[in-house]
Amino acid sequence: MNYREILDQLRLHVASVFQAQSDSRLIYHNLNHTEQVVENAVKIANHYQLTDEDFFVVAAASWFHDLGYFFDCAHHEASGAGLAGDFLKEKGVSEEVNIKIVKCILATKMPQQPESLLEQIVCDADLYHLGSDSFKERNKLMRKEAEAFCAKALDKDEWRLKTIQLFKTHHYHTAYCQQLLNAKKAENLAALENKAEAAEKVVENPSVLISANPTIITEKTIPLEVKKEKKKKSDRPDKGIETMFRITSGNHQRLSDMADNKAHIMISTNSIILSVILSILLRKLEDNPHLIIPTLILLIICVVTMVFSILATRPSIPKGVFTPEDIAQKRVNLLFFGNFYRMSLPEYEGGMLKMMEDRDFLYGSLIRDLYAQGVVLGRKYRLLRVAYNVFMFGIIASVLAFITASVLVTL
Repeated sequence: MNYREILDQLRLHVASVFQAQSDSRLIYHNLNHTEQVVENAVKIANHYQLTDEDFFVVAAASWFHDLGYFFDCAHHEASGAGLAGDFLKEKGVSEEVNIKIVKCILATKMPQQPESLLEQIVCDADLYHLGSDSFKERNKLMRKEAEAFCAKALDKDEWRLKTIQLFKTHHYHTAYCQQLLNAKKAENLAALENKAEAAEKVVENPSVLISANPTIITEKTIPLEVKKEKKKKSDRPDKGIETMFRITSGNHQRLSDMADNKAHIMISTNSIILSVILSILLRKLEDNPHLIIPTLILLIICVVTMVFSILATRPSIPKGVFTPEDIAQKRVNLLFFGNFYRMSLPEYEGGMLKMMEDRDFLYGSLIRDLYAQGVVLGRKYRLLRVAYNVFMFGIIASVLAFITASVLVTL
């Protein structure tokens, strides 16, 4: 059976149902969520190297697992399983495969109790976001959807406590997701608990919120310095800054790899040309003296090109030591190995701890690291440009020299 073709038809069918049965209340359980669950399921399934049939079961169950929201919100798992069974029977899928898909969909009902590996994969794919960076955003969408169905605003503190309860009762079932997501899930839970604890302290100590009149503190009663500090923090989100550093550093690394590859191409190409010149042409120069000048031109071009290509890839390593004064004045970049490779582990560890405790020192080091990478990249590409120009114009000149020499001999 061509499972790939059926999956393509299934995907189009599910997308058409979402479009035809559009419900503005489904802010979270929409087509975007379904596509993310399918993507997560495929990722986990690929890790376990499932057979074509089992892969089809996992993917099909992921596509249908929330489709029942349009027809029976309270029992959407059973409704989605029924929709999947009807569609797959029309496509000639065997009863055995259908049963597996139905079980996978029903296993996503809370609390999740999957039995087989396939059911575990679908369940973990459905709640994959609990252990990801997108949890905060997805949780907000979930609350908005609950408010839309309830037709009333939900208390944030109550919602947070329910979410914490979900975290504590939930666990990932596959070993792959446990290893991949548990750490981030614990981090997300800790953030929720910290917010809940802060909210509880405010309730226990109303003086935090009550002013002398007593009236609830408004935006106007907040000190100007606090407003400025709050605005300053919100204008410079740590996550956005760290993402910027990560992406920029990755781009620099890719550009550096590209430069090294280009240099290696030049070195390899000119090495081949040199070996041909030394092994063949030099032997024939006695019988063909008119080729001496063109051969020398080609030889010089290859050597110069190789020299500039080698210079582009040749590493330069600093002295590898730093002093306590460098740390105190925040002028050393401990993120680059060339600044510490001759230092002892305790000295380096002490410097790193001081850097991590100081936001300005940490971000300053990241900035210096990016700048240093840019300087190195600039040098590499300048030298490579010279090498490519020498090779390009030199090859043209040498070919013209060979042609001219041959023509002069025949005249």
